[in-house]
Amino acid sequence: MINRSLIRIKTVQILYSYLLTRSDFKLETPPVPGEASRDRQFAYSVYLDLIILLLKLSGMPLGPGAGITAEADQVLKKNRVGKALRDDIAVNALIARNRDRLSKFDSCLGDLMTAISASAIYNDVKRKRKLEMADDVRFWNTIFSTVVRKHKGVERALRRDESFSHLGFDTGVKMFVNTLSSFDDTRATYLKARKDLDKSLSLAYGLYHALLALPMHITALQERRLDANKNKYLPTPEDLNPNTRFVDNLFVAALRDCKPLAEYLDENPDAEPSTWRDYDLMLAGLLDKITASEAYANYMESPAGDFATDAAFWREVMRTIVIPSDELADALETKSVYWNDDLAIMSTFVLKTIRRSYAAPVAEGEEPDSSDDAPQATGQIDLLPKFMNHDDEVFGAQLFEYVVQNREKYRAYIDRFIDTKQWDTERLAFMDIIIMMTAIAELINYPSIPVPVTLNEYIEVANDYSTPRSGQFINGILFSVIKMLNEEGVINKK
Repeated sequence: MINRSLIRIKTVQILYSYLLTRSDFKLETPPVPGEASRDRQFAYSVYLDLIILLLKLSGMPLGPGAGITAEADQVLKKNRVGKALRDDIAVNALIARNRDRLSKFDSCLGDLMTAISASAIYNDVKRKRKLEMADDVRFWNTIFSTVVRKHKGVERALRRDESFSHLGFDTGVKMFVNTLSSFDDTRATYLKARKDLDKSLSLAYGLYHALLALPMHITALQERRLDANKNKYLPTPEDLNPNTRFVDNLFVAALRDCKPLAEYLDENPDAEPSTWRDYDLMLAGLLDKITASEAYANYMESPAGDFATDAAFWREVMRTIVIPSDELADALETKSVYWNDDLAIMSTFVLKTIRRSYAAPVAEGEEPDSSDDAPQATGQIDLLPKFMNHDDEVFGAQLFEYVVQNREKYRAYIDRFIDTKQWDTERLAFMDIIIMMTAIAELINYPSIPVPVTLNEYIEVANDYSTPRSGQFINGILFSVIKMLNEEGVINKK
């Protein structure tokens, strides 16, 4: 019932939030010019230089202007701290702003590599078969506190700065070590993002139940109004003997008798409309719109019908009055940040559920619908399952993991086809990048999903959630990526 279109949207949304805020390191705040001491300013300068130095020692590519990059041996290549630094968005931004510093230690880089490989901790790490992330962090902390801090070539490079001081040097090293010590392998952050994805999908299913419950609440309010009219001072004959067609609606009675709906609302109070803020105001506004509508007037004037007639009336009311109403939109916005985005898709399943409860009329010359989705005149409400099948249930989690694990590779595919004369790759809309990486993950890992389906789905996501030009831009880049992946044998899709 939660279809793949919604799962794709949710996955992109959570990936955007996760990757945008994902930071493995707590970076130092730059000193305020004119307020910080000379030593503090030099310490921050050393701090920046040491970040760049670690990336070079790890063999990490730093782009144009980086100068010499050390040919890191297997011990340093296996260490995950350098890659984690290189993948950190905030660190990348820091490097982009400080490209003039990239070659500061090039003159002593080879000699420094020799000194590191001769150190005791290097040899200890080299002998270990399995290293935890904490071991990798400890290695670099020790190397920078001992080998780098005492290396004459490093000191000579730093002395070129007229603000050089031993206090600033020592402080900069400590700041750098503290940043490394703050490293987290992002497992906790990753697990939270995964839980957020599951939660957002569950909330969408909650919205489905909430929308189905609204006719009961609206009907109950009308019942209270009719009772109040009977008891008011000098009631009219119409007050004493009202038309109860609306409150006696057989579809609403079936909703009240729907045990799975009642149980879900009991177990998930957020989906129960009576718990929403401004619930009474929302109900009153919806009921007023319904009773003022032509559909209501026609329904009340027509002879008492059957279940199908009553269900068809509520399907029309939900489709034309309740779902597009400002009252509902305001209520959903105060309850969940996801629900207004989910409304378009979830409302289609609500209308489908209502339709399946009664036999839709067959037009002259048409054959009755015998498909699984054909409505059946059951006189009861059969709720749709949360997911159509197991593949849909795990689709979002798998897609999320593919993007997180392969984000650098997927980003490289994208960057290969960006015209740098027209576009600065560092300034692309981050949402566009996330959408394209998620599309690439689907293209590579789901061979049964046709290319047009993937392209159309993510272009729609771009049109709804990114910039006005994003859809066309993403279509062009993905088309080139698909051609390349086919040529390289990564995928086999037309």
